[in-house]
Amino acid sequence: MVYSCIHTHTTFCDGKDDIETFCRTAYERGFVSLGFSAHAPIRKKTGLDSDWHLAEDRLPEYLEGVFAARRRWEGKIAVYAGLEVDYIRGMIGPADKEFQSLGLDYIIGSVHYVIPPDGAPPFTVDEPPEAFSQKVRDHFGGDGAGVMETYWNAMAGMIRAGGFDLLAHPDLIKKNNGRERYFSRESETYLTHLKKTAGLAAGSGVVVEVNTGGLIRGWTDETYPELRFLRFLKEKNTPVIITADAHRAEHLGGYYAEARKTLLAAGYTQAVLFAGRTQGRPVWKEDPL
Repeated sequence: MVYSCIHTHTTFCDGKDDIETFCRTAYERGFVSLGFSAHAPIRKKTGLDSDWHLAEDRLPEYLEGVFAARRRWEGKIAVYAGLEVDYIRGMIGPADKEFQSLGLDYIIGSVHYVIPPDGAPPFTVDEPPEAFSQKVRDHFGGDGAGVMETYWNAMAGMIRAGGFDLLAHPDLIKKNNGRERYFSRESETYLTHLKKTAGLAAGSGVVVEVNTGGLIRGWTDETYPELRFLRFLKEKNTPVIITADAHRAEHLGGYYAEARKTLLAAGYTQAVLFAGRTQGRPVWKEDPL
């Protein structure tokens, strides 16, 4: 198994270390490649305030910072430039021309936000537990299952809309659920959403990440996505890649051994590695587990 991570966040968004620190740490840990994926700017397109997305006016600086790191580390470690783009129906998504025209090596598609039925502004499903609980009460009438349905419908909408290469943490909705605080992960409804989303992902041609970020930060006791989801993906031979969703350089490679075990349990014998872009298409190389 070769070590790499193309889902990382630096001080340009909500990460805690700068680009150079990430590169140095990745090189010291024997990584073959490192991709940067700042949370794409959101305020101009959505009107939402955020302190964890890249500011619009810093986008050129971010990209030049990554390109400069690529030049500095050439011959030692491959460095790639990407963005993690949120999908909020009718507001923003990975397929938007603003992101497609940037000449990025790759785009990560993610769903953090749900749109409340009462017309309130979208909020994130992974925000602090008490804030999340309050918004479920205020804007979904306490209907946690309704939030779950809204999340999975948004995920389906993003996959259908396309425009991205890597699907991020597809079952992020479980982060605040604890011991089934809001909905049952054993319900037929939840299982149906797992199967449906896995099927859509498989049919779209994207790679699905096996994200260890929840384990690293103590939010979950399993990867995003869970074993059942990965088994559904394996049935359709959907390619997967292991990432740390690193917000600190020390996160790089964190819980990769656990991710590998989960993939083996799901029936996978290999993951993939990102190897750049050729003729407008991402190149993925096989990586035996």
